[in-house]
Amino acid sequence: MKNSVRGRVARHIAMAAATVAAGTASADIIWSGYVNLNIPSTTNGLYLNFANGAYNETGGAGSTVPGWDVNPYSSANLTFYGGSAQTAVGGPQYVRASGTSGVSNLAPGYVIDGSVTWATGSAQTTGANAFVFNSDQNLVGFRFFNEASGTIHYGWMRISLSGTLQAQPRTLVEYAYESNALTAIAAGVVPAPGAIALLGFAGVAGSRRRRD
Repeated sequence: MKNSVRGRVARHIAMAAATVAAGTASADIIWSGYVNLNIPSTTNGLYLNFANGAYNETGGAGSTVPGWDVNPYSSANLTFYGGSAQTAVGGPQYVRASGTSGVSNLAPGYVIDGSVTWATGSAQTTGANAFVFNSDQNLVGFRFFNEASGTIHYGWMRISLSGTLQAQPRTLVEYAYESNALTAIAAGVVPAPGAIALLGFAGVAGSRRRRD
């Protein structure tokens, strides 16, 4: 039964990735690799600029990372702030699944594009899209403004949590985004030789591979 379920989930993910790829002339996903950036349990938290990879994971102010795009933080829960990045994309920039509140934990293969609902605020703690404790299976969708090209891009990041939203360690494990402006990406997909592969979900997509 377990293998049957895994097979159905894997097929669902493959179809979602194929749909995203088919809808673009040239899907070009930029993957960070495994960065494992700490998200401090502070009022500053982590600041990260997707376009150039700059970050501050020591709890310093956002001014230390010019043009930062995302800011997960808080000593009381896990909150996703937008700041100037939110202004740049014309509104909130994290994905909230339909019928939920807060920033959602997306299912692998969830298509992130202009049709989704955008939000900021606390991580979702109830329902089908709640964040999972003691797990790295938490996917957050985002959009960001690439200051180098002046364009908006869609992507995802994976977050690892301990026993509560605020407990340490909690980390931003990896992230990826579509290099083509306003082009859809499926949550969890990374580039692989000659294909789009879903990595990082044990029991669903198999072993992990780095991009060549």
